[in-house]
Amino acid sequence: MVNRRLYETDTYVVLEAGQPDQFLPEAELLAKLAGVLANLPPEDIPPDLRTLPSPAAQSCRLVATSCELQRGGHTYLQWYAVRLEA
Repeated sequence: MVNRRLYETDTYVVLEAGQPDQFLPEAELLAKLAGVLANLPPEDIPPDLRTLPSPAAQSCRLVATSCELQRGGHTYLQWYAVRLEA
């Protein structure tokens, strides 16, 4: 039987072009992605997210289904779930 704790996380490492790596809790990652999505031109938002009603909803879908957002050119935002041990 699979231990459900293996799939639980609330911390992500965020990689952004030209920026140092950041460790963010899920709420901060969602807020960061919502801000980025709100400032993207509509044509740069991934097609599967365009039908969602708000940047907050788009960011939730993005975290659930992907780990990268291209922001034009060679800029990107990537996030990966991590488990930090105390």
